[in-house]
Amino acid sequence: MRDLTDPASRHPEKAHRPDQAQPRKPAWIRVKAPTSPGYRATAALMREHRLTTVCEEAGCPNIGECWAQGHATMMIMGEICTRGCTFCNVATGRPDALDPFEPGRVADAVARLGLSHVVVTSVDRDDLPDGGAEHFAMTIRAIRRRSPGTTIEVLVPDFLRCGPEALETVVAARPDVFNHNLETVPGLYPEVRPGARYFHSLRLLQRAKELDPALFTKSGIMVGLGEDRQAVLQVMDDMRSADVDFLTIGQYLQPTPKHHRVDRFVTPEEFAAYEAAARGKGFLMVSASPLTRSSYHAGEDFARLRAAREARLAAR
Repeated sequence: MRDLTDPASRHPEKAHRPDQAQPRKPAWIRVKAPTSPGYRATAALMREHRLTTVCEEAGCPNIGECWAQGHATMMIMGEICTRGCTFCNVATGRPDALDPFEPGRVADAVARLGLSHVVVTSVDRDDLPDGGAEHFAMTIRAIRRRSPGTTIEVLVPDFLRCGPEALETVVAARPDVFNHNLETVPGLYPEVRPGARYFHSLRLLQRAKELDPALFTKSGIMVGLGEDRQAVLQVMDDMRSADVDFLTIGQYLQPTPKHHRVDRFVTPEEFAAYEAAARGKGFLMVSASPLTRSSYHAGEDFARLRAAREARLAAR
């Protein structure tokens, strides 16, 4: 496991990017350093099971709060990504071979933590013929065997270089929530997600719901990268056309000076306006705030999501 205390040293492969000055964070997105006993216990459990978490790798600002409650987002298939998105703090390079015992270790950790809901994500693995789809399915099945009462949310890559069977493999494993983040508006993809394709990601979400209409689908974007309000509203419309149930919107935070700069800090009032607009467009669930992340409060949000679907069906 790499030293997480020095962000610049974690990504020497991004040294070719010019430094981008990081503006001072406003008071509404500053968080305290994690120090609680619960945080330390969760960290120890992750080390014991030799697990990687997106909480650490992506430098999530909510790690102290979530880990204090034993909530960690598992990141499978290693800690090196084959993509080079300019917003992301995960290392880019040539990944190691898959660990066939990792699904079992994830399942053991979920059971030890006593999680009622778990989020499993991964790096992009363009080096694998199926993008890691079968490894996702193995992890889902392992958690089901070990903790049958735990609901499972997967946050998957786009499987851009794979055939349709990759998505089919993940959906067939029956996660409760299928999440794939669009991350930003389509006009910013060339500079923010150069290895991805906006409409491919949108179609992935749509196809997941077509394969299993009972599946909850979820996607998220960051704001503060240089987008405008109209572009964000259009993304909402695109997601609804793909029958996405749950939308998350959070503030982009620049991990290091080598990453994409923060264009601006979006105010809490603007986030509230985005949430109101999204609810008006028909999403079952919306989470929009400066500190919102895909897996932040995921368990509580899943319970609300399920209740919202039941209420909508009862109203018909």
